[in-house]
Amino acid sequence: MTLKSIQEYGKEFQIKVLSSLLTHKEFLTNIYDILNEEDFNNQAHKWIIKEILKYYDKYHTVPSLDILKVEIKKIENEVLKISVQEQLREAYIASDDDLEYVQEEFSAFCKNQQLKKALLSSVDLLKAGDYDSIKLLVENALRAGNDKNIGHEYNLDIETRYREDNRSPIPTPWDRINELLQGGLGQGDFGLIFGNPGGGKSWSLIALGGFAVRAGYNVLHYTLELGEDYIGRRYDAFFTQVPVNHIMKHKDKVEEIVPNIPGKLVIKEFPMGKATIHTVESHIRKCQDLDINPDLIIIDYVDLLATKKRTTDRKGEIDDIYTSTKGLARELKVPIWSVSQVNRAGAKDDVIEGDKAAGSYDKIMITDFCLSLSRKAKDKVNGTGRFHVMKNRYGMDGLTFGVKANTSTGHFTVHDYNEDDELVTNAQTESLSTSNFNSYDKDHLKNQNITENFFMNS
Repeated sequence: MTLKSIQEYGKEFQIKVLSSLLTHKEFLTNIYDILNEEDFNNQAHKWIIKEILKYYDKYHTVPSLDILKVEIKKIENEVLKISVQEQLREAYIASDDDLEYVQEEFSAFCKNQQLKKALLSSVDLLKAGDYDSIKLLVENALRAGNDKNIGHEYNLDIETRYREDNRSPIPTPWDRINELLQGGLGQGDFGLIFGNPGGGKSWSLIALGGFAVRAGYNVLHYTLELGEDYIGRRYDAFFTQVPVNHIMKHKDKVEEIVPNIPGKLVIKEFPMGKATIHTVESHIRKCQDLDINPDLIIIDYVDLLATKKRTTDRKGEIDDIYTSTKGLARELKVPIWSVSQVNRAGAKDDVIEGDKAAGSYDKIMITDFCLSLSRKAKDKVNGTGRFHVMKNRYGMDGLTFGVKANTSTGHFTVHDYNEDDELVTNAQTESLSTSNFNSYDKDHLKNQNITENFFMNS
C-alpha cells in the first residue's frame, strides 16, 4: 500500500527520488511513461522533473549537471532559480542508502496514480457502456512502469555513448598507458599485470592505488600475501618518497603528508586460500554501509583467492575465480586491478608475451587490459624494466615501453623502449658486477691470508 500523495513521503524521500532520476538512467527508463511533474507540490521539484522528461524525450538519457546549469540560467523567477539550485545540490549529494526501496516505492506510487486516473476516466465510459475502452485504460495503467530496459538501444542512445562520464576511467600514474586505455581503467573493467617473482608487481599496485588516492579517489586494497601494516608502510613510502626500509624513522613526515591526501584508502588482509571473491564482496558492502564507496579496487592477488566451485584441476578453479572477479567489477561498476605470475619460461624473457601466463591463458581472455612487467636480475640492479601491453579492449596492444622502477618507494616512470639502450646498460651492469666480484674476491683472499698468517705465527 502506497501513500496518497508524494508530500506524505517527506522531503528526504523526494530528494532521493530526484537523485535516482538524475543518476540512474534505468530507473528513469522504467517510469518515464508514468512520471508526471504534477504529482509534485514543490515548484522546484516540478521544474526539475519537467526538464528531466523533456531531455529524456529528445536524447533518451538523463541530463547532466552541466546541461541543467544552462537551463537554470533561463529561469526568470529568481526565487525559483535559487530553490532549483538548492534542490539539485541536495539531490546530487544524497546518499544511495535505501535506493532500492525508494525506487520501488516511488514506482508503485506512480503506477497507482496512473490507475487512479484510469478509473476516474472510465466513469463516463461506464455510463456509455464502452467496456472495451475501460478494459484498455486499466490494462495500460497496470502495464505502465514495468521494466523497459532491453539494453543499449544503439539508434537512440547516441548521447549516452558520448557522455564524458559514461565510462568514468580511473587514470593510472602513466600517461602512455592512459592514452591506450582512453583515460584509464573504466567502470566495470578488470586490469591485470603479469610479472616474474620479485619483479615489482605488488609495488605497481601501490603505484596505481597511491596515484588514485592522491587524485581524490577512494581505494580498497585487498592483500592476501603481505600484512596490512606493511602494505600501509609501502603506501607511506609512496607518498613521502622515503624508501620503505627507512620509513620507520620518518613517522613525522608521514603524519605531515598523509592527513592531507584527498582520497580514502582502506587496506584489508585476508588469508590466502581461505577468502573467496564473495568474502571480498561482503567487505565492500560493509565499507559502503560506512559511506566509503570505492572508486577503485585492488586485489593482491586474485590467484590466491579460493573458490567453492569443485573442479578437476586448478585451471578450472582459477578460471572461476577470474570470471567471478570480472563479474564483481561489472556489478559494482568499479574497476579492479590485480597481478599474476608468469611461468618459468616467461621469467627469463626480456619482454613477457601473452603465452607466458602462469596457470591459465584464459586469464587474459577474461580481463579487459593486460600488462606484463618484465624485470630480470640485471634490471633489479639498474632499476629498469619493460611494460608490454598484452591485451587492450580499448586500443592498441603489442606495444612495449621502457620502465624506470623504484621498488623502494613504488614510483615507476614509463618511456619509449629502446633495445639498444638496454644492451648498453646491461653491458655496463655486467662489467660493474664483474669488477665488484673481483674486488670482493681479492679482499676476501687478502683477509683469509692475514688470518692464516696470524694463526701460524701465534
